[in-house]
Amino acid sequence: MSNQEVAAESAGKKSAKTLTGKVISNKMQKSIRVAVERYVPHPRYKKYQRRTTNFLAHDENNECNEGDVVAIEECRPLSRHKSWRLVKILSRAAQPGRTTGETTP
Repeated sequence: MSNQEVAAESAGKKSAKTLTGKVISNKMQKSIRVAVERYVPHPRYKKYQRRTTNFLAHDENNECNEGDVVAIEECRPLSRHKSWRLVKILSRAAQPGRTTGETTP
């Protein structure tokens, strides 16, 4: 490889980490709390356990609701605890106001 090719590869931007999770809170302005689940083996017994990590993510347009499944991407620190941003909403949660034709007495 020539020097230009090596320089071009090293100057390339690193791909940001992307995670998928469920919105558990949207009570803050332009911020959401996303729960991301992962499975890790127990150190001694090797049984896989579910671990949940909560991330604060930036939601510029306040478009997420609780229960939505979203993709978030790592970015520069935006505040003390917030260094993730919303990429897109993968699926919307069912809205409690919408009915499926059933009525309650």
